[in-house]
Amino acid sequence: MLALVACAFAIMGLDEAMPSAPRSELWIDEVQRGDMIQEIRATGSLVPKHVRWLAAGTEGAVQEVLVQPGARVSADTVIIRLSNPMALADLEKARAALAGADAGIAAKRTELQSQQLDQDAVLSKAESQLKVSSAKTDALRRALAAGVISKLELIQSEVGMAQDRNMVAIEKQRVTAARRNFEAQMLAERARRDELASALSLAEQNVAALQVRAGIDGILQQVSVEPGQQVAVGASLARVARQNELIARLLVPEVLAKDLVLDLPVRVDTRNGVAEGRVDRIDPAVREGRVTVDVDFVRALPASARPDLSVDGSIVLARLRDVVSVGRASSAIPNGASTLFVLSGDSEIAQRTRVVYGRTSSDRIEVKSGLRPGDRVVLSDTAQWSKHQALRVR
Repeated sequence: MLALVACAFAIMGLDEAMPSAPRSELWIDEVQRGDMIQEIRATGSLVPKHVRWLAAGTEGAVQEVLVQPGARVSADTVIIRLSNPMALADLEKARAALAGADAGIAAKRTELQSQQLDQDAVLSKAESQLKVSSAKTDALRRALAAGVISKLELIQSEVGMAQDRNMVAIEKQRVTAARRNFEAQMLAERARRDELASALSLAEQNVAALQVRAGIDGILQQVSVEPGQQVAVGASLARVARQNELIARLLVPEVLAKDLVLDLPVRVDTRNGVAEGRVDRIDPAVREGRVTVDVDFVRALPASARPDLSVDGSIVLARLRDVVSVGRASSAIPNGASTLFVLSGDSEIAQRTRVVYGRTSSDRIEVKSGLRPGDRVVLSDTAQWSKHQALRVR
């Protein structure tokens, strides 16, 4: 009799020690067997696929902003007009320098051609003198054969002819040297002229850069300067994007990004329908605990799609066949383990059970061991009952 009373009091003590919680305040999920889509959910926004940032090609002051953000522009549309008096002065100076170089080339060509003509005249005179000497020498040879003159006269004529022949050879070398000098000096003059032409082209580009043009057909999204503002070379002035070509830019938590690869299928909820796409780019860097993923769409987006529109994306990693899975609790780590309170059958008592996990999805996780299909599991945060092995669910 005393033993029964002791046992009753022991049971009552355990019942009082066991914590309890209302069912309505707990997240309870049932373990299931079947296919599970392994996916990663992430938020992001639509961004233009082709964006052109307009930078200042030369320094200057913003004189006028001609187009406001939101307007449609073409490639030749002038968005911002800058002013820079020094750039205009440099352009006129470069034009004058190039004109002077052209005139210098013409003068140098005339000078060198005149020198070449003089040298050609000297050569022609030397060749004429050689012809005369040759004819005289031939005549003296015939006269010597006839016994009319002495041999000394013939020798003197032959020496003169040899001198004239040497003079012709020397003058020919001078003509060749003069032509080479002509080409070298003209090449130098043209090189100087080309240098000045490059300086003029740069000055023209600097002046043209005072008219900041869109560069592509699209929508002006942003203007970063105001009239009167001084800007340096390379300063960002505006942004133009092609409105009809958008991609989704999703921010995936770092812990989920390890399974990402290119070309994975993605479903993107645009708030006006779900669009299909594929992973086109994965940022190799992690920023603020997230990895940026760009999604390129396989079909055209709804007409309501706009840049910066918030979207939700589901990146499908794999379809797992015939697996045991349960809702993903905050303590559930892929390929890890934790303890959960498990309700078996119609019992109100949930027993703490060790569960080993496998692969994970956005809202479910694969169960390797510890649970069976049909078990009901408390997935709420149960840290307050960490010292207890059982929980009563009211």
